[in-house]
Amino acid sequence: MKIVNGYKSVLMIFLAMAFVLSIAPDVMAQEGRIVYIDSYRIRQEYKEFQDAQTAFNTEIDEWNQEGFDLQRELDSLKVDLEKKRLFYSPDKLAETQDVIATKEAALQKFTNDIFGPNGRAERRNQELTQPLLDKVTAVLEKIAIENNYLYILDAVNGNIAYAKKTLDITDKVLEELADLQ
Repeated sequence: MKIVNGYKSVLMIFLAMAFVLSIAPDVMAQEGRIVYIDSYRIRQEYKEFQDAQTAFNTEIDEWNQEGFDLQRELDSLKVDLEKKRLFYSPDKLAETQDVIATKEAALQKFTNDIFGPNGRAERRNQELTQPLLDKVTAVLEKIAIENNYLYILDAVNGNIAYAKKTLDITDKVLEELADLQ
């Protein structure tokens, strides 16, 4: 896994360098027309993102508690079966094993439905964040047009090895987002 992540990082740096080199002749002489933002800071400091994250975390906590309750019920049934196994008739043993198998399947289905690919958690996160991402994109576009920026890069993706602090427009984006509220 670390090798894959390391490989991805090297690939991302290579692609970023290739991108910068490809645009360099056109824009290098035009200082200030390439700026960057820190999208992590925007997520941390923009109140609507904070509110969305709080709402999402609350729902995750509720789903985790529901899963924990299902797991605890299943564990209790298994412990109970092991204690009473010798005293159960073959029919009662089969019935109890069926109940446990049904509970295991329900727990697995619950986990997949909530946390699996395209599960409720993923969809809910998308519902909460997509409108905010649309706002950020609109603000970036507005700022870029107003200031005649050619590119706005995101420092979080690791594509910027160095940039002057004066090129960081994250504060300007946060101000524009605050004005939208």
